Amino acid sequence: MNLYQVLFELIDMRSFSNLWYWIMLAVMWSSASHWVLGVPFDLISRARRQGGALQDDLEVLVRINTGRMLYIAQTAGVWLVAFLCFILTALLVLAVYYKVEFAQAVLFLLLPMSFLSVLSLRTAGLIVGGENSGEALHRRLIRHRIATQALGMVSIFVTSMFGMYANLYIGVLG
Repeated sequence: MNLYQVLFELIDMRSFSNLWYWIMLAVMWSSASHWVLGVPFDLISRARRQGGALQDDLEVLVRINTGRMLYIAQTAGVWLVAFLCFILTALLVLAVYYKVEFAQAVLFLLLPMSFLSVLSLRTAGLIVGGENSGEALHRRLIRHRIATQALGMVSIFVTSMFGMYANLYIGVLG
């Protein structure tokens, strides 16, 4: 065996043994946790501490983003849910029945993000329903961020357990 063949067998380009997949998973959840309903968390923290113009900016950004999310859900929500269900079902069949590793990896990315989308729509509805200013808004956004982080931790844990299982089952050298 030559050196290149050994290296390409050890540095596999399959999904769960690929470093880029894990980097993408970490960046995805880091971004989802930082951008709470489209508002950067540092703005939420600074508005909570300082108030004033920062609080006004926060309320405007939240109003714009929640209104946009709810408008999209009301106008195209049925079609988006149908398309998402189609994609998730196709991935689930490919991942479970046909055991396609790429489909398994994409499913571990998309399924938790679809739960996060539902959680974000629920939070947007609660904010529009009355928790749209002051301490109530801060509390709701922080709760949403904590829920996002909890969902991300569970998702990363389950993905890593399945990824380790897949790598051990298939083996490093194929």
